[in-house]
Amino acid sequence: MNPILAIPEIRALDDGSSLIRIPDQMDIPVTDRVLRLLDTPVFQRLKTISQLGLVSLVYPAAHHTRFEHSLGVYRNCLLFVRQLSWDQRFAATVSPEDVEALLLAALFHDVGHWPFCHPIEDMDLDTMPQHESLASEWLQHESVAECVGADWSTSIDRVIRIINKQGQNRTERLLASILSGPIDIDKFDYLYRDSLHAGVPYGQNFDSTRLIRSLCLNEAGDRLAISRKGRTAAELMVFARYVMFSEVYWHHAVRSATAMLQRAFFRSRNLDWSPEFRLGEAEFVTRWRQRLDPASNESRMLDGLFGARRKLYKRAANFSFVDHEELYRSLAHRPYTELVDVGRRLAGEISKSLGDDDILIDAPPVQLEVQFNVDVYDSRDESWRPLGKVSPVVHTLAKKQFDDYVKQVRIFVRPEIAKQTQTVDWIGLLRQTG
Repeated sequence: MNPILAIPEIRALDDGSSLIRIPDQMDIPVTDRVLRLLDTPVFQRLKTISQLGLVSLVYPAAHHTRFEHSLGVYRNCLLFVRQLSWDQRFAATVSPEDVEALLLAALFHDVGHWPFCHPIEDMDLDTMPQHESLASEWLQHESVAECVGADWSTSIDRVIRIINKQGQNRTERLLASILSGPIDIDKFDYLYRDSLHAGVPYGQNFDSTRLIRSLCLNEAGDRLAISRKGRTAAELMVFARYVMFSEVYWHHAVRSATAMLQRAFFRSRNLDWSPEFRLGEAEFVTRWRQRLDPASNESRMLDGLFGARRKLYKRAANFSFVDHEELYRSLAHRPYTELVDVGRRLAGEISKSLGDDDILIDAPPVQLEVQFNVDVYDSRDESWRPLGKVSPVVHTLAKKQFDDYVKQVRIFVRPEIAKQTQTVDWIGLLRQTG
C-alpha cells in the first residue's frame, strides 16, 4: 500500500468516523490527534478572528472566522495529497513525515493573524510585525508543542518553514507551494468560502474537482503544476479571483471602512500593540477605543466603524488604471505616509477649516498581489509551459498587472463635508498637489 494513503488523516477522508461540519455541508474528517490540536488555546483563538473583517459592514453575512477557514484549508490539503500520492514523482519526493508537516502547516497557516491584520500590514509601517513572525511564536506555545511532540513525526521548525516559505530543500519548497502558490489549498478555500458567506456567486463557480484531478509537479519537481486537462478549471479560478477582488474585497464601501481603520491605526501607531495583537477581534476593538481620547479623530472614526450607528466616509472621486492612468500611477503603490501627506495638502487647498483626517486617499498598497501563473504539463510532448502561454485569459492578466485592473485609487471625505466637496476639481487639484 502507498504509505501516504496509510496516514490516518488521509484514511479518514473515506471512513467518516469523526467529522466536523462547516458550511456549505462540508465534512472535515478529524482524527484524535487532530482534535487535540483543535482544542488548544492557540487554535481556539481563531474563532475570535473574522476572515474578512470589515467586509461584513457591506456584506452582512460575511462573519465567518479563520477557524472555519483553517478547517477548510486542512480538508483541501487532504484532497490534494490523496490525489498527488498517485503521482510517482510526488511519492518519490514526499514521505509520510513530510505530509504530516504539511497537514500541520495547513491547520495553523493563519495562526499568526491578529484582528484586521491585512489592512494594518498593507500600510507597511516599520514598527509593525508581520503575521508570519507571530505564527512562529504561537506554534511554539506549550500546548501545541506538547501535542506535536507526542503525536506527530515532524517538528515545529519544519512546519514554520513551510508556512513562511523558507524551504531548505526541494521537498519543503514543493510543500510550501501547495500551501501558498498560484493554485493552492488556501485560495481553494477562501475564494469559495468568502463568496459563500458574502452571498455572491463569483468564487464558487470554478471546477475544483477537475482542478484537483489535474494536479502534478512542475518540471523541476519543486512546485505544484497542473496537467492540460485542468487548464479550463484554472482559467475559471483566475477569473473567480479577479471578480472577488473587484466586487467584494475592493468594493468601494469596504475600502472606505478600510481607509478609516488604517487612518485610525496610523494615528495610534506609537502605542504598544504587542498585547492587543494576541486578542480576539471584539476585545481588540474595545481595548483600542478605551486607549483613545473620546474627542480624537481616531475615536470618531472607530465609532463610525464599530459604534451603534455605521457612519462611513463618502466616496468623492474614483480613479482607475483604465480611465485615469496618469493619476492612478501617481498614487498607486506609494508608501502610506506619502498618501497621508497628499490628503493633507488636498484638504489645505480646499479650505483652511479642513483637518488632516477629513480627506482619506485609498490606493493599492506597496506590496503587489501574487500573480496567477502555474506550469501546465502536456503528456503529448512531455512539456511544461506557463499557463499564461497556453491561455489567452491568463495571458492577459499575466501581461497586465493584476492590481491595476481590480484595485482603484479613491478619495473619501468625512460625511459632514461631502456636500462642501461636491464641486471640487479633484483631477486638477491632484495634479497640482499630488
